[in-house]
Amino acid sequence: MGKNQHVVPRDGGWAVRGAGNARVTSQHRTQSAAETAARRIARGESSEVVIHRRDGTIRDKDSYGNDPHPPRDRKH
Repeated sequence: MGKNQHVVPRDGGWAVRGAGNARVTSQHRTQSAAETAARRIARGESSEVVIHRRDGTIRDKDSYGNDPHPPRDRKH
């Protein structure tokens, strides 16, 4: 399982950053574009996407691996 990918605010835009990394993987103008990039990475690494709000709090999470405890939500 790879590193979780975080979508975080950065310099007036949005960035994708691997968990524990100081440097960002990619920068984007919109949160939607950053989410798309993060999901592509997470699918390839069988990891999770963590989407943050502008204030840094977590807005949403999606898992793209073999989760032994899958969520009970039905959003997808």
